[in-house]
Amino acid sequence: MSERVDVEQHRADVAELLAELADRPTEEVSIHREVLGRVLARDVVAPAPLPRFRNSQMDGFAVRAADVASAGPGTPVTLPVAGDVAAAPGEPVPLEPGTAVRIMTGAPVPEGADAVVPVEDTDHVTFNGIHDDSVTKVEVLRGRDAGEFVRESGSDVAEGAVVLRAGTVLAPHHVAAAAACGIARLTVRVPVSVAIVSTGSELVAPDGEPGPGQIWDANGPALAAAVRAAGGRVGLRLTVPDEPVIVRMGLERAAALCDVVVTTGGVSQGAYEVVKEALPEVTFRSVAMQPGGPQGLGRVAGKPVLAFPGNPVSAQVSFVVFLRDILRQAGSLPPLAPVPAVLDAAVGSPEGKRQLLRGRWVDDAGAGARVAVVGGPGSHLVASMAAADVLIDVPAAATTLADGAEVTTWAL
Repeated sequence: MSERVDVEQHRADVAELLAELADRPTEEVSIHREVLGRVLARDVVAPAPLPRFRNSQMDGFAVRAADVASAGPGTPVTLPVAGDVAAAPGEPVPLEPGTAVRIMTGAPVPEGADAVVPVEDTDHVTFNGIHDDSVTKVEVLRGRDAGEFVRESGSDVAEGAVVLRAGTVLAPHHVAAAAACGIARLTVRVPVSVAIVSTGSELVAPDGEPGPGQIWDANGPALAAAVRAAGGRVGLRLTVPDEPVIVRMGLERAAALCDVVVTTGGVSQGAYEVVKEALPEVTFRSVAMQPGGPQGLGRVAGKPVLAFPGNPVSAQVSFVVFLRDILRQAGSLPPLAPVPAVLDAAVGSPEGKRQLLRGRWVDDAGAGARVAVVGGPGSHLVASMAAADVLIDVPAAATTLADGAEVTTWAL
């Protein structure tokens, strides 16, 4: 007979088992590889100012502001155009007083120029092309103050300033900032490597054709996605038949390759509970929750192993309740804190078991918003779970909760 514990006791025991995951090593990763979603382990400091040099914010004419100060409606200022400056390699010739140069967005502003007059503020409606020799003079129709439309060196970030802080979850705009500063490698946390072992002779891959008595495996793909979403890495995915020797071999292989092993199926009270047979050193217990009551934890070949039930909803709920936050914290991601909500309709619950019902937001998501139950409590109702936003946490002592009752929710 399996021992019986409550949810919080099992959460505490899982946290103790996986405490070794807390101190994750770091590695350097090229920004050209898969860095998205990785957690930055070290501040990124700008090795040079950004922009590196003064450049134009607009297509227009670089001028000395004093030379066009009197320009306005009906009183244009005409300046000879001394040349062109494109956004291209090289350093422009210094600007002589009383002249202008045609300049493109991003091009270096010549020494001596302190403002850019946009092309719209001149008699040139548009530019025909670079080095257009026909542009020999320009009428400036509006004066500009010194500094207008000039991007100063370091105006985005100064040399030596922190561009990205340690703990940042890297997104495309973070990669852009690093690349713009000439930083090609980032120091990130090494994610926890998780092996996912689905057990069951009846399982067929989603792209396979099930025969009589067979079903498609939802747990492998679902848990792999859940691991990645929590900042972990899927080091191995296996599907093994209900043969204890093969299960044991698969688990030992998984333990050799990964930091944590997660199994699904073979942990209930019936016959053919193959994981129980293959792992005599693991503790199996009944947790006072629904779904997800049968659970196992321990070690295989020295590595932590968590044994989840095989029903798809049970497996996903088990991941959310027992493993998700540990993976997130190991990767320096914040835990997904439970959110209070209000029931949109009354619910019933069996006494003595903590119910984790599937729910969706009725109005705006978040604290105090109304949440409705989606589908029934069955642990096989994986399709109806796809319509859910949250798990609704019904305490073990409650047999009914009224419409409008306050509940706690877990984000999915």
